[in-house]
Amino acid sequence: MAEFSLMWPSDCPREYKELSDDCCNDLSIELLCARLSKKEYDRNVIFKMLRQMPSSARVVKYRVEVFDDILRHPALRQNIAELLEQLEFLKSLHKHARDSEAASIWQIINRLNELDSYIDCVTGIKTILENGDIHSEGLKELLELVRHIHSDSGFPALKEDIKRVVSDTGNIKSITLGVNLNRTLSPVEVGVVSVNNKYYTHAGVLSSFYEFASSKECLHNGTENDSMKFRTPKTGSGLLAVSRQSAAKNQAVLSGLAKVYVAGDAETNPLMNNLNAVITDMLKPVVRKLNDVLAKYVDIGGYSLISLIPELTFYLKWAELFEEMASAGVRLCRPEIIPGERREFYAEGLYNFKLGLKKTDGDEINIVTNSFDFRSERRVYILTGPNRGGKTTFTQAVGLIFLMAQHGLYVPASRCILSPVDNIFTHFPADENRTVDLGRLGEESKRLSEIFEHATDRSLLLLNESLATTNFEEGLYIAKDVVKAMHYLGARAIFNTHMHELAMNLDELNNSEPNDSNVASLITGIDNGERSYKISLAPPCGQSYARDIARKYGVTYPQLKERMSKNK
Repeated sequence: MAEFSLMWPSDCPREYKELSDDCCNDLSIELLCARLSKKEYDRNVIFKMLRQMPSSARVVKYRVEVFDDILRHPALRQNIAELLEQLEFLKSLHKHARDSEAASIWQIINRLNELDSYIDCVTGIKTILENGDIHSEGLKELLELVRHIHSDSGFPALKEDIKRVVSDTGNIKSITLGVNLNRTLSPVEVGVVSVNNKYYTHAGVLSSFYEFASSKECLHNGTENDSMKFRTPKTGSGLLAVSRQSAAKNQAVLSGLAKVYVAGDAETNPLMNNLNAVITDMLKPVVRKLNDVLAKYVDIGGYSLISLIPELTFYLKWAELFEEMASAGVRLCRPEIIPGERREFYAEGLYNFKLGLKKTDGDEINIVTNSFDFRSERRVYILTGPNRGGKTTFTQAVGLIFLMAQHGLYVPASRCILSPVDNIFTHFPADENRTVDLGRLGEESKRLSEIFEHATDRSLLLLNESLATTNFEEGLYIAKDVVKAMHYLGARAIFNTHMHELAMNLDELNNSEPNDSNVASLITGIDNGERSYKISLAPPCGQSYARDIARKYGVTYPQLKERMSKNK
């Protein structure tokens, strides 16, 4: 059970590439996490998982199947949500047992509560999965594991042992203390006289101390019951001596002039510290009994279920969001995963997931969808189009669909077939603060160099208006070499740019190196002077975009001349 995971099949190594900070920023991963949960713990868990990119088709399929089971069954999700609360409680008990400096008797009792919660969690998972219509390898394997634990660990007998032992310790209702005083009536040592099964009911035990002590008739000769031994912890001197400072503090307690100290004060009150130690010593037989009970179940002491909290949180939060999106009419689909070596991708009805979130949150927007693919005839795209024509939105959409699919999630499309990538590299415009030392062109060139140092033919490269900060001739010169490098590498890539000339001579780029990955031109469209946000395979239109928009708003020379002639 210690090695079990709902993210990683047991027969696969846990290998992944960590997405760079730039990539996480360019794909707005933090924004996604903030939308998934208001809890900082949840956001941190999901962010950490999203940036760990698995590339094995086997791993991705495993995750897709687990998530599909969870998404398809609302009742299963509800039960998992309740189970998470139990596991969180179990986690807090487990941490307390590790960190606590409480006396051993209290540690043992906390340990029993922890073990009791663990049994409930295992039983709960078993019941949930047995009653669910599950098909995924991951959840089926989890069911077999909890069945094995439930049958082989003697849970029914353990529950009875816990009930009996807790019942024994629960009968302790009060403790009778013996306090030795010095000549000034300050306490110098304290010990346990008896452990009782009833509460004291007299409300004035402390307040009546002086009244009792001032009466000579009430001053007892010796102790009340010689058979009740004064017991102290076994220290070097055999007694628990209290310092003068502590004695002065505790005199107020005995006189009833200060508050009555309770268990929560043990860390700051020496008297309660002493009492705690005495109780521990007195109850050693009970401690031994509890330890004997726990020793019988040492095999289940690892509590592997706690390790499932992040994974269940990840799946559950995404499923809750997707259900909300479906209710808002936003379409998502289960991706079909094919071998990574094919380096292919095909999607129908693809859109930017962030637009789907906006619509879910109530924005009145019309989401434009596109069909798009990567295959040997066109693995590298040069995307051109008008400003604010959707180039950046589309480029980011492609990155998000790979990110989501490879974590087992449904994706923003009506159909999706995908070969996993081994990493996503993005090159979006940098913050100005990062360009102070190298200048804009230097900073961009440095980042491009680092990308090609680590990218492989199975990577995804997304360049957004790269090299746009320098003059046109310099930018075009470098951009041609970058596209040639992407073609040579054979990776799937999109280079969206305002440099239409870059896509005007594709033969030169495709013939630069013999390769099975060609470069193609992709454009965002204009329909009657309006940006359509539709993507199509076509040569770059260059100035035609400007002509269409100018014609729409009546600022071509013939239109302006006609308008001015009316004023003459």
